[in-house]
Amino acid sequence: MEVRIGVQHVSREIVVETDAKPEDVEKTVTEAFESGKTLLTLEDRREKKIVVPVSSIGYVEIGSDTKQTVGFAAAVNG
Repeated sequence: MEVRIGVQHVSREIVVETDAKPEDVEKTVTEAFESGKTLLTLEDRREKKIVVPVSSIGYVEIGSDTKQTVGFAAAVNG
């Protein structure tokens, strides 16, 4: 699953590929904001930790596992 984090005053977003369930990521993000924590910590699929200051977060987009497909049609001469 893909999680995108928009950071204030930074033009690029942070993209994290994680095996966590969407509801678990949402719970982690919500707890970071509501509990007054200063850091949001997520773990990616390769077990690396991503740490973002909560005060700098502009938005968090929690995606799904659905992949966008790209297809190519073969031209048939008839």
